[in-house]
Amino acid sequence: MALLQVELVAADRMVWSGNASLVLARTLDGDIGVLPGHQPVLAILAGSTVTVRTPDGTVSAAVHGGFFSVADNRVSILAESAELAEEIDVERAQRAAERARTAGAEDDLMRAETRIRVASL
Repeated sequence: MALLQVELVAADRMVWSGNASLVLARTLDGDIGVLPGHQPVLAILAGSTVTVRTPDGTVSAAVHGGFFSVADNRVSILAESAELAEEIDVERAQRAAERARTAGAEDDLMRAETRIRVASL
């Protein structure tokens, strides 16, 4: 079975790398699902969840900003920031969401809500 080679990289670190059968992400143009053999794509990431189906299970991450690239069964996700579901401190994200609501900071609220959603997957 053909697999994708996936790299999820944040500005400050390699977040995750491995093989996958499917990658789901949200770009500014809409949601995208990538299977092996997908045509080349270059898109701007929207703040959202990235889901990677691996032979051993599913990897979920909250990503914010950056680029999504597909070529030759390689998927590169280059995000301004990214956190795996298991790395997210839900209480901290909830406090950040409340601060953002109070301040009317929509971008910060979206980031916090994305983190909370990914942690619950």
